Parts: sequence; C-alpha cells; structure tokens
Amino acid sequence: MAKKNKITYVCTECGHIVSKWQGKCNKCHAWNSFEEQQASLDRPGTKSITNTRKLNPIKLQEVDLSDGEVRLRTGIGELDRVLGGGLVGGSLSLIGGDPGVGKSTLLLMALSEFAKRNLPTLYVSGEESARQIRLRADRLKIHTDNLHLLAETDLDASLAAAEILKPKLLVLDSVQTLYSNSVDSVPGSMTQVREVANRSMTFAKKTGISTFLVGHVTKQGAIAGPKVLEHLVDTVLYFEGDGASQLRALRAVKNRFGSTGEMGFFEMTEAGLEEVPDASARLLSERVPNASGTTVLGGMEGSRPLLAEVQALVGHPTPANPGRTVLGMDRQRMQMLLAVLGKIGFQLYDRDVFISAAGGVRITEPAADLAIACAIASSHRNDPVDPRTLMFGEIGLVGEVRAVSHPAQRFAEAQRHGFTRVIAPKSSLQYAPEGLDVIGVRTLRQALAYLFPKT
Repeated sequence: MAKKNKITYVCTECGHIVSKWQGKCNKCHAWNSFEEQQASLDRPGTKSITNTRKLNPIKLQEVDLSDGEVRLRTGIGELDRVLGGGLVGGSLSLIGGDPGVGKSTLLLMALSEFAKRNLPTLYVSGEESARQIRLRADRLKIHTDNLHLLAETDLDASLAAAEILKPKLLVLDSVQTLYSNSVDSVPGSMTQVREVANRSMTFAKKTGISTFLVGHVTKQGAIAGPKVLEHLVDTVLYFEGDGASQLRALRAVKNRFGSTGEMGFFEMTEAGLEEVPDASARLLSERVPNASGTTVLGGMEGSRPLLAEVQALVGHPTPANPGRTVLGMDRQRMQMLLAVLGKIGFQLYDRDVFISAAGGVRITEPAADLAIACAIASSHRNDPVDPRTLMFGEIGLVGEVRAVSHPAQRFAEAQRHGFTRVIAPKSSLQYAPEGLDVIGVRTLRQALAYLFPKT
C-alpha cells in the first residue's frame, strides 16, 4: 500500500500539532485543548521526481498587469474604508465577532448593495434556513432578485453551485459549520476548518469571485480555529461591540490590499446597521462637561482621526488590596502610568482606580497615555479639566511626553469639533494650525501644571 493513516493531535487554541495526546499545550499553555485527527501520508520513497508537475517560472516584469487591481465597491462607505477602498476581485476575507454583533446583517446589506447594481450574489448559510434569512431581509427592507440564498453545510456542493451561478460576491456563513467530504472529521474541527479555508481560498483565486468567510470568536476574543486560518486569508476583520452600546466597530487587523488598523463605525438600529461617518461626534455626544476625571483624546484609528472621551475614577484609601479595573484600554499601560504618577507626587498605591473609554470604543494606541494620566490626576484632585481642551501624547517611563504620528490630522479634527486648546508633545508645535491654542509639553509634570495651576 502506498498510503497509511497517521493519528496526530492538534491544539484547538493555537493549531500546534503533536504525535501524542497531552493535557497541556507546550506552545500556548492551554489545558485539554488537543483534538485527534487522522492524516493520510505517503510512505517515503513512493514518489519520484518524474511524477511531479513541471512548472515554468516567469520573470517579474513579464507578469500581466493589463487589467490592474480590480476593486469592487460594496456600497457601504465604512466597510469600503476598512477594506482599503473596496473588495479586490478573487480575494478571501474573514470576518469574526461575538454572536449577535451583526456580522450576518452587515454582509447581507453588502450583498444587497451588489444586487442593486444587477450583480449576482450568493449567500451560503450553514446556521440559518433560507426562511430565516428572508425574514431578516424583510426587516432590513431588502427586496431584490439578484441575491441568491443557499442553506447548506456541504462546502463541495456550495462551491459547485457558486461555480454555476458565478456571483460577484460569495458569503460562506460560517467556517465552523461548513464541512468538506474530502476530510474525515466533524464540522468545526481543526482539520475541517483548515480544509474549508484552504478550499475557499483556492476557489476564490481560481474563479476571481470575492469571498467572505464568517468566523466565530473564542472567549478571549480571537477567531476560533487554528492561527493558520488567519494566515490563509487576504483580509481579517473583527466586528466589535460591548453589548451595552448600540455602537459597533469594524476593525481590520490584516489586509493584503490596504492598511491595517482602519476602523469603520456602525450603529445598530431597528432598521439594521446604520453607518456612523462622524464617529467623533457620536462618541462625544453624551459627554458630561465640567466633571472631574474626564478628558478628551485626539486619537487615530488607521488614517482616521478619532476623538474619544477617557474617564477615570480614583477611590478613597482602602486597607484592602486596591482594585485596578480597565475597560476598552490596555491594563499594563495603566499600571505603568500609575507608577509614573506616583513618582511625581500622586500617591495612588492604596486607592481603587478605574479607567474606561466611554462609548464602547477600544483605545489601543500609546498616544492615549497623556489623556489617561490627566484623567486619573483630575479624579484624584477632584478638579475638572476645561471641556474645550483636548490632549494626546505617549508617556515614557521617566515621565517624558513623546511624539506621536499624524499630529496635523489630530489638530484638524479638534478644530472641527470646537476645541480651543490642545496639549501635545513639544515636537508637534510645527504642525499647529492658526486659531488653535497648542501647548507643547516635554513632561507629564508640565502638562499637569497647565491643567491644574497652583492657586
């Protein structure tokens, strides 16, 4: 016999493969995460070089670029922004998010926009029936003859149907429910997820059909399945929402055809998802002026300036271990900022400290350091910051305020929303526009001196 079956074990968290079952993964340290799979391997020496395909490499300059890069606008501005200007023909995009966040709704809206332009589309759902999708479409007021539905979990049959229909956009919902007959494993297993992604990528490249894969996320917020799943696709999008707010954020963490870090904003309403082109106004709409412990950050998400409110609450001294709670920001950076504040006279070691990015947005860039530190100092002193003051800057371990990227765009966004004063790194002064009072600081101590002058 030329082939034999070999049993291996795959970690469901990171995709690490071992030959024997282990209780704990050596790579990601997850417990009870190994799943058995069978791999059909050729025995050594059964193949010869004469049986392989003969390929003819071509020179770089001989590659045909006459058609250019074909991009298809989805008709949804925020989605196009995150994708880098639209979908590239033959691309495979993976979108993940919590259950109920609106992934299927967003893709159904994109399919509808394609269908309105008389472009055929196909929605393959392994989780819902065609009737359930039709009911959602009626709620979204989607009525078109160019949107085709297929309630199927067999990937081979679904791709065969897509090859006959030749849609411009194909949605496979979801990668955890689809299965391929070529793999002897249950749907959702590591082997099946890998095979579904690989077959979908091959199909998209061969046919030129732009394809979306929908993926579930784990408790840690990552897309469920092996990490190779994200390596296979061209674009990885995360659709985020905190559950308490109607605001939704679409974030690109990988994009072979555009920049990563771009964000699009939507609001979930009774009529479906609505675009939020002015996210800064939406995030600041419920801000309480003249309240201690709040500051406004002039941030950037990709190429987009974004103003967000940072809130902090410092409690009274407590004999117990003080709490450190962070919502929407990095806990490690907060710990560092508390240590820097302690060095310049703010004794917070015995106090509970809470910080939050208001509105349900996630703030990850280091430029938020100055706004976080000043919000904590404001709450500690019970002294509000001028509501027309905005700030940004990265803080180092010795309390210096470091330069950040795109200061000009941050200043322009501040002016557009009526802010009159900006506290920023000293190096940003050269980008200050007329009519805006920009205060350049070199240290956190200088910034706090401007905000809270001694009386």
